[in-house]
Amino acid sequence: MAYNRKILIIVLFTMPALIITSCSYSFTGASVPPHLQTISIPTIEDRSGKAEPDLGERLTTVLIEKFTHDNTLKVVNSSNPDCILEAAITSLTDQLSVVSGNETATTQRITINVKVVYRDLIKKKKIFERNFSQYSDYETDSADLITVRNNAIERVLDFIADDILLAVVSNW
Repeated sequence: MAYNRKILIIVLFTMPALIITSCSYSFTGASVPPHLQTISIPTIEDRSGKAEPDLGERLTTVLIEKFTHDNTLKVVNSSNPDCILEAAITSLTDQLSVVSGNETATTQRITINVKVVYRDLIKKKKIFERNFSQYSDYETDSADLITVRNNAIERVLDFIADDILLAVVSNW
């Protein structure tokens, strides 16, 4: 009887977690005004002052891919989009995150901040102006530190692009 009770407890606690992690949510069209069909995403300016190669272009590419995949707004390069998403990377920091027992840096944290202005060009009004910030940690004891650091930057850009897309399509 005790064995069956333990199994029941395990099932009761793990099932909700499995259900939650297996669900995928889509906010497609949740709050995009119906008159907005197309969006322009100009190349994002890097104002961080860091010498990180092509950071603005990399974020622009990730954002365009996210919007294209989401398909709520059609990404266009034309001179006459319904709305525009203008952004600038305002900072990139690479700071010590974890120190080991012998006071050696073992983990660094990359943090990127982006200022975004989303405008309705048909009604000629600003929908929102927000700052987005995300981070990712990476191990400094890696043999290929440059690759590990670049992977952390790519994760941060992906997180920020997700946040921006969600803000645009759901206005959260």
